[in-house]
Amino acid sequence: MENFKRRHSKLINSSRLLYQEYSDVVLNKAIQSQKRVDSFAEDIESSFPSSPRLRRKVLSPQDSYLQRLSVSSNASLWQDIPMIRGSRILLNMSRDEQKLQEAKFELIISEASYLRSLNVAVDHFQRSAELQAMLTNQERQWLFSRLHDVRDVSASFLFDLEEKFEEDIFTFHVCDVALKHAPEFRRVYLPYVTNQTYQEQTFQRLLNGNAGFQQVLERLESDPVCQRLSLKSFLILPFQRITRLKLLLQNILKRTRPGSEEEVQATQAYDALEKLIKDCNENVQRMKSTEELIYLSQKIEFECKIFPLISQSRRLVKCGELTALDFNTLSPKWKVTTRPIYLHLFNDCLLLSRPKEGGRFVVFDHAAFSDVRGEKCEVKLHGTNKNVFRLFLLQNNQGKRVEFLFRTETHSEKLRWISALAPPRGELDLLECPDAPQVQCIKTYKARENDELALEKADIIMVMQYSNDGWMEGVKLSDRERGWFPSEHVELISSKHARQKNLKEEQRVKNAKQQVFCKK
Repeated sequence: MENFKRRHSKLINSSRLLYQEYSDVVLNKAIQSQKRVDSFAEDIESSFPSSPRLRRKVLSPQDSYLQRLSVSSNASLWQDIPMIRGSRILLNMSRDEQKLQEAKFELIISEASYLRSLNVAVDHFQRSAELQAMLTNQERQWLFSRLHDVRDVSASFLFDLEEKFEEDIFTFHVCDVALKHAPEFRRVYLPYVTNQTYQEQTFQRLLNGNAGFQQVLERLESDPVCQRLSLKSFLILPFQRITRLKLLLQNILKRTRPGSEEEVQATQAYDALEKLIKDCNENVQRMKSTEELIYLSQKIEFECKIFPLISQSRRLVKCGELTALDFNTLSPKWKVTTRPIYLHLFNDCLLLSRPKEGGRFVVFDHAAFSDVRGEKCEVKLHGTNKNVFRLFLLQNNQGKRVEFLFRTETHSEKLRWISALAPPRGELDLLECPDAPQVQCIKTYKARENDELALEKADIIMVMQYSNDGWMEGVKLSDRERGWFPSEHVELISSKHARQKNLKEEQRVKNAKQQVFCKK
């Protein structure tokens, strides 16, 4: 690990943008690319469109391509490199081969931008003597975790990528390098991402209760070296990068020749990153769930059969206060009375409580998740009783069948509860839904509740259902994650051709994984 510290990246200054802005530029380009497909624009470009350029310095013929690249564009393309642009080798390449090399070069150049931002995060923020003086040892650990290790692994990865690139700038490979570094990614990213909950809590606590920390942070964030970007934007970079790296490998995989060695390497590297991200998410979810259960156990009391609430495998799926409707059938006009009931839905059980003051709850009934059903109410009710659904406990804590009629404030809440109460679904076969609507994310969305879907720009989502008040439930094509999100963060993909293209590309990845891992 010491060797790379004595080497210097030749690509790290290839862009003036830090990774935060670089990533935004690239994702906006991806959105525009999807829009072009969606609008039936003919795909007749002989090469990739030119990127926005800075004014170029005149270089002599003996200057190297890496020197030329260092004063190139803000979002450099492989074919922009002077030795490649206009070369006979490039002209003899098919468009698909050009796209493959561009996809691989994006992985390299984006890693350079990422490392540049990590250098700022470590050298400017983490190693600031002023900031260090404001923090205890524990706060330093929670706030920065192993950020310097993440930086070192990125540097080592980038140097190996550059060496591959210099060996053959026309047909270089990157997936074998990513696969080689996958164990190191796991070593540093898993603990860093797992620490996310403590990091967020520590940062917020310092921001709200430590005036000295606030003052030092304002001075550091105003320094030109960080381009006035916030410390928080640097701290979340590893979360964003590891997900982006998986998508970059997926993009390469889609363009490799079926059956080739490069396809095998791309598939293995992609699978390693996919498993790492899954483990990261599970660790974060496990820590979050444990904290939620500990907090909730202090707020809950049982007036029915008691069972231990805290369990390592238990996870909160959805919770909220609903209005229960009770009908007096003895009244000629079926008089309706209402009462508030709070539901805590976990992955293995449902608690029904009466809310009390101070955020406390008295549990009066509960049932196993397998004995719970939610259904739309077909009975039309007048007045304010519109967003209504039925809840069935096939076997409650006393072994009895119980039915409730609930009203929600909005149409989306009604649909979200019914969806959350549905039995576990198997993995969706995307090709079986060729006519399902698709949308593209145009504005990042951070999930606020457990049944919501976090979105990044350019994500493609297959829509399963939508409400009349601006919410959609869908499945991300890239990782099959399912959840709800606001419709204002996405745009509809209206072209059938574009939707089919998206599905075929995802199926291509699935087929490659089956071919590679079924042979073993």
